[in-house]
Amino acid sequence: MNEMQKVCLSIAGLDPSGGAGILADVRAFAAFGCFPAAAVTSLTYQNTQGVFGSENQSGEVVERQLIPILDDYTLGAVKTGMLPSADVIEAVARVLGTIPDVPLVVDPVVRSTSGFDLIDDAALRSLTRRLFPMSAVVTPNLAEAERIAGLAIEADDDLERAAEVMHGLGARCVLIKGGHRIPGSDPAIAVDHLFINGVRHEIAGEYIETSSTHGTGCILSSAIAANLAVGKELVEAVTVAKAFVNEAIRTAPGLGKGNGPINIRAI
Repeated sequence: MNEMQKVCLSIAGLDPSGGAGILADVRAFAAFGCFPAAAVTSLTYQNTQGVFGSENQSGEVVERQLIPILDDYTLGAVKTGMLPSADVIEAVARVLGTIPDVPLVVDPVVRSTSGFDLIDDAALRSLTRRLFPMSAVVTPNLAEAERIAGLAIEADDDLERAAEVMHGLGARCVLIKGGHRIPGSDPAIAVDHLFINGVRHEIAGEYIETSSTHGTGCILSSAIAANLAVGKELVEAVTVAKAFVNEAIRTAPGLGKGNGPINIRAI
């Protein structure tokens, strides 16, 4: 391996259809020239039409995957996705606590966009208590931000209130995705809101009307991690990652019978 190549690690679930989870993450890492590594937290049964079940891994199994990677590679960045239990979260936190200087992107997969809670309250408490303070940035969508902050996001001020709650939980930087869905927002512009120690940065792009959105949150967070790994500052990393995902949506291959995957390719 080229010693100059940065290694990025995804700790997330496996989507066998390839649109989301670690299969999408490793392709996004590679698209930015990073060498991908991954640890599987859950084996899911899914395709573009839905999620039909999962076999969650234990904390011990996840930890046994991670330790050899950290023993062998110097990591440039880490991204977490689906962490299905407090047991898994505690194991991940123990291992990542040994590399405190490596940027960590936490994609808090805690609630589906349809409003279904994906982890229990004990796991949510563990996630916020253990991983938020370690993170370089936390990347919830609106539904996830509502559950984490314990409030409904119905107006622009609510975005700031939710970010303040997450800052209080230890997250220095919070990217709330899907701000264009707030009433009164320009429907032609997709705006994500990045809060860095309470200061807001709006990251805007074209809103693309499409059903090909499977895995966009996974890919955005892994693209941010890759850009942090190669030395970009957070605002630039998020801006580049959002443009990457927008282009991937615009050029989506049109696969599947449901919400199709996007087009992850080298920049």
